[in-house]
Formats: sequence, structure tokens, C-alpha cells
Amino acid sequence: MYNKSDIELKVAEFLLQIKAIKLQPNNPFTWASGWKSPIYCDNRVTLSHPSIRTYIRQKLTQLIQEEFGSVDLIAGVATAGIPQGVLVAQELGLPFAYVRAKAKEHGTGSLIEGEIVEGQRVVVVEDLISTGKSSLQAVNALKDAGLSVAGLVSIFTYGFDIAEENFKEAKCRFATLSNYNTLIEYAAENSFIAQSDVDVLNQWRRNPSEWGQNLDKNPA
Repeated sequence: MYNKSDIELKVAEFLLQIKAIKLQPNNPFTWASGWKSPIYCDNRVTLSHPSIRTYIRQKLTQLIQEEFGSVDLIAGVATAGIPQGVLVAQELGLPFAYVRAKAKEHGTGSLIEGEIVEGQRVVVVEDLISTGKSSLQAVNALKDAGLSVAGLVSIFTYGFDIAEENFKEAKCRFATLSNYNTLIEYAAENSFIAQSDVDVLNQWRRNPSEWGQNLDKNPA
């Protein structure tokens, strides 16, 4: 049985433990978008930890089976979704392809790499959902290629309202192993952050584009 709450907490624990997620409410990062952020997430770090990598592979596989049933193909989102997607495809014994951020500028000019067949039912694997924009670009590319996109899975989501709206508008279901609310709860209860930091972290999630605009830059 897929126990979602236990998995959400365990993944949050792992990501904090190996510093795949860093929380710095008093010394925020600056994302490439220009947003100030008290959190920085790099789930590629999980690949360097075999036991955690295995756990995530197994739970992403279970999540796909629980949420989407039988599929024909796993597709990763370049670049961080590629290794996670390969691991899941191997676990399921399925073909794998990946979607570039933009079409190759030489050779075949491919946007999708790997062998695909029109009509295949595919689940997209991503490492992180922020606004959902890059994930949905990949989803749309697969749809345009004639594939049936069952949905998308990822390791973690910030839980932004804009992401929920974007996925709803695209009519694309998604599911994640863990999320921001669970992470902050676990971090506070296990002394990764002070209890006094929780309000600051929650304020950021509610309005990330405007949070901390007057703070000094600390490029991530």
C-alpha cells in the first residue's frame, strides 16, 4: 500500500539530510528568475547517495503505478529529470525518451530524444516543480508528437498556486513524492530551522515573486 504521508516525510528528511534542499531564511538565495528565496533545491544530489537514489526510484515507480496505471513510455525533462526518468524506466522495464528545453540546433533538430511511437501512453518524470512552465513545455512537446500524456511525477514541489493553475489549464495531472508544507513541518520539528523561521518561510511560499525584494543578493 502506498502510504503517501510517510513517504512525503521520508523524502523531506532525505533531502534535508543530504543538503539537496537548503533552507536559509536569513540569508536568502537569488534564483535565475530574480526571485529571492529562502530555499534552494538541487535534487541531483540524490544521485550521489545510492540508498536514497534507490528509495526515490522505487517510490516514483509506485507513484506512477498508483496514479496512472499501465504506461508504455517514461519521458524525462532535460536536464535534471533525465537521470531520474532513466532509473524509473529501468525499474518498470519500459522504454525511455527525454525532452530538450529547445530543439537541437544541428543534425536532426530533435526536440525529443529517443524512440517514440504515436499513441504511446507516457508519464513524464521531473525532479522539481516550481511554476510548472518547463515541465509543461515537455508535456506539450510530447502531445504535439502524437503521444498520450497520462501525467507527470516529480520528487518535490514548492506548491505554488501558479503551478496548480498552469497544470489545471494544461489539463495535465501531476503527483509528487514530497512538498514544501511537509518539508517545513519536518524541518521545524527536527531542528533544521528555528520555529521562528516558519512564518518567514510560509510568507515566501504565499508570495514568492515579491518576497524579500529589498534584500541584498546572494546568488545561488
